Amino acid sequence: MQVAILTGGLATRLGDLAKDRPKSMVKVRGRPFLEFQLEFLKRAGVEDVVLCTGYLGRQIESYFGDGRGHGVNMVYSLEDRPLGTAGALKNAAKLLEDPFFTMYGDSYVKLDFRDVLNRFKSRTRLALMTVYRNRDRYDRSNTGVEGDLVTRYSKAEKADDLVYIDYGVNLFRKRVLDMIPPFGSQALEGLFPQLIARRELLAYRVEERFYEIGSPQGLREFEELAGGGVR
Repeated sequence: MQVAILTGGLATRLGDLAKDRPKSMVKVRGRPFLEFQLEFLKRAGVEDVVLCTGYLGRQIESYFGDGRGHGVNMVYSLEDRPLGTAGALKNAAKLLEDPFFTMYGDSYVKLDFRDVLNRFKSRTRLALMTVYRNRDRYDRSNTGVEGDLVTRYSKAEKADDLVYIDYGVNLFRKRVLDMIPPFGSQALEGLFPQLIARRELLAYRVEERFYEIGSPQGLREFEELAGGGVR
């Protein structure tokens, strides 16, 4: 299994905590956050990791190298200008397998990656989004689900049918990259509605909450989790 971790974004909400480092390198109990992600991915059976890096991305490569010291094989795709989360995947196309997972560099999720992959391979859809029945608890809910399909996605609207939130892990067949423009910046948020319109975005429901370090509150919550021993 292969996971592309999207680490190119700016950590604007973390202020001085990330002024000289990418979010993935923000320290949690003395260790870079990315270490916690890699440890979980290794336990989940993920062998290969593609780091899509941007802002201060060389720091990540200098620290983690080829990933062998952390039990995974790591390669890097460095963007020389902001490309957005979808653009970063397009930039890394030559490194990506078919299919490939994606996750964000500031999120920690507890997920059975093997089960997600098996579910996906049993269907013919182009993509899969993991979703959590959030009901605006941890952030504004942005996803509507009917049956096994994602039917709506919007970070701008507040509607009764948007009771799920995207959990932060997606799975794509490689030909999805053909839907991403070759130039300019595009986020995954712009790709999801296209997949929904084609009825090509599967939903995989997750029961356990996610954690994120993109905000001071989220960082504090993950530090508490890490203090109790992350599993």
